[in-house]
Amino acid sequence: MARDAISPAEYYESDWKADNENPLSRQNFRELLAQVEDENARRYLQVLVHSDLATEPHLTNAMYGLQNYLMNEPDYMRLYTIDGGLESLPRALAGRLKAKVLLNHPVVRVEKTAADLYRVFSREGDKIRSDDFDYLVVALPNNWIPSVDWGGPVLADAMHRHHVLYDYPAHYLRVSILFEKPFWREQIAGSYFMLDAFGGCCVYDQSPRNSAAPYGVLSWLVPGQPALSLSNYDDAILIEAALESLPRSLRHGRQHFIEGHAVRWVGTVTGLPGGFPALDPDLRHQPEPEHHEGLFVVGDYLFDATLNGILDSADVVADLILE
Repeated sequence: MARDAISPAEYYESDWKADNENPLSRQNFRELLAQVEDENARRYLQVLVHSDLATEPHLTNAMYGLQNYLMNEPDYMRLYTIDGGLESLPRALAGRLKAKVLLNHPVVRVEKTAADLYRVFSREGDKIRSDDFDYLVVALPNNWIPSVDWGGPVLADAMHRHHVLYDYPAHYLRVSILFEKPFWREQIAGSYFMLDAFGGCCVYDQSPRNSAAPYGVLSWLVPGQPALSLSNYDDAILIEAALESLPRSLRHGRQHFIEGHAVRWVGTVTGLPGGFPALDPDLRHQPEPEHHEGLFVVGDYLFDATLNGILDSADVVADLILE
């Protein structure tokens, strides 16, 4: 059914206008899963896609659910790894920047000046500084948009509408554990495996990307509602829960435990990239194009919740500024 609804070409370059009119975009994913009559098959599908959705089936649409299902099909997607992990990418980009970078300067207000510049107020300790720019690119997770005071009723209303259109908060919790050796490879040859724990959880082997030999590193990527609930616990409880979730055939790995660490991404992921109804890509990136044509937003939530999504979003804004 997924293949009939979305071809590989459509998957690669989705037609947002067609998606708006597609009945699957107006049906929630839980309703579609309910059509699978076999209970075991339905449970299998829920577990399979849960980590990719980062939300619950009733909180996203059937189209997005099928797109995440197709991630498992080799002619739709291939997986790549960056040596050293994804963090190596922003570090490499930062090393090439010639711009002035201000860390630990949270932005508290943005307003347009009489000279058609964008004034950004930021806080460092108990001091407030302001800087003026010709163009402004807001690269924040959608849940952080309301934390900024957007000056003037026109801009404030536009940013509120922008936030609401894409307000489909999703969640991840990652528990990474260091072991004396990669004990799981005796049974599992791939780079990841799925558990039915936590409503469906992806466990992936981080050892190769971090040159951990002879040690082994496993990371549990807990998605959706379980991630939101479990994020209230401290690391020690989360590490124990992860170890307890190992299937019986891998329980002996507990004896090789060294240490663990948890990272929480609560509300910073999207459960419905592009929102609904989806707008033209240019309009997605300009919340108020009439009076604030020099203010842009960039985010993976405007395309899809992947590294490809954020690169596509940045590319749109770069083209708009050049134009």
